[in-house]
Amino acid sequence: MGREFSLFIGTFTTLLAIINPLEVLPVYLKLLEKKDARTHRQIARNACIYALLLSLFFLIFGTLILHLFGVPLSMVRIVGGIILMKIGFQLFSPPPSGGAVIPASDVGQDANIAFVPLALPLMCGPGAIATILGMASTIKHSATELTSFVAIVAAILATMLVTYLCLVYAGRLSEKLGALGIDAITRIVGFFVSAMGVALIFDGIIEALQTHGVTSLH
Repeated sequence: MGREFSLFIGTFTTLLAIINPLEVLPVYLKLLEKKDARTHRQIARNACIYALLLSLFFLIFGTLILHLFGVPLSMVRIVGGIILMKIGFQLFSPPPSGGAVIPASDVGQDANIAFVPLALPLMCGPGAIATILGMASTIKHSATELTSFVAIVAAILATMLVTYLCLVYAGRLSEKLGALGIDAITRIVGFFVSAMGVALIFDGIIEALQTHGVTSLH
């Protein structure tokens, strides 16, 4: 169970860092400006459900799709690590403009903002997809494949629960932390996301070398 618990913690912390609910808060509040509390809760719930379903889709079918196209899992881990590292650098050194990802004016009143832009791409973007595929690639051909799969699913569920709570209490969190607090947390998160990306790249390179018989572990 130690390996499964480590997988759960690693997936949970990485996904939470990638989604970074604190960074989603300004966009969320702007899109729902002047809406009542009931609407806020409904949009937050729907966004997290959509993001959960998208995450589970890529967890279950992502690796299968890659197999159909002949993409080795070691390459998935390397590319996923590069994406995570890039996102981490962006979080650590955000652009000086500090603008929202998608301005509220670009979203019509009848648009399903719970799906776009909240669930996709803010909550389930390239970084989250890369993380899920990267973690899934570590459990293939393992004796504990089923329990490891359950650990990843549990981590995804826990991440969406925390994200939902952050969105529900978005107004209070923004007031408590302030712009400076959110910026500081975002930069710290960016540092750790970059480190996770480097670790995935390193593991992917080692796996690729072993697959081609260049090196072996003793």
